[in-house]
Amino acid sequence: MAVTAIVRFTFPEPKSPEAAKAAFEASAPLYRGVRGLVRKYYLLSEDGRTGGGVYLFDSREDADRLYDDAWRAGIRERLGAEPSIEYFESPVIVDNDAGAISTAA
Repeated sequence: MAVTAIVRFTFPEPKSPEAAKAAFEASAPLYRGVRGLVRKYYLLSEDGRTGGGVYLFDSREDADRLYDDAWRAGIRERLGAEPSIEYFESPVIVDNDAGAISTAA
């Protein structure tokens, strides 16, 4: 079953949309070709204090493989923040780009 992970972290200092975009663009290539990662959305709160991401994975195992100690250390190093992760099963996915609705097997 597909799994959605929501990652959040609080920045030491608020980030402007421009600064957050630059930081996120710099890390985006790290997620290309990650096994089992279908899609990632970067997040920034309106006040610039909270950042994160919404990740869609093929499985929980794929998510766990990405979120290892090295990944957490990279977030701390690049953004100065400790990430928290919540996992959700995604039994139905509406994809308007593809014009499809998919369900868990």
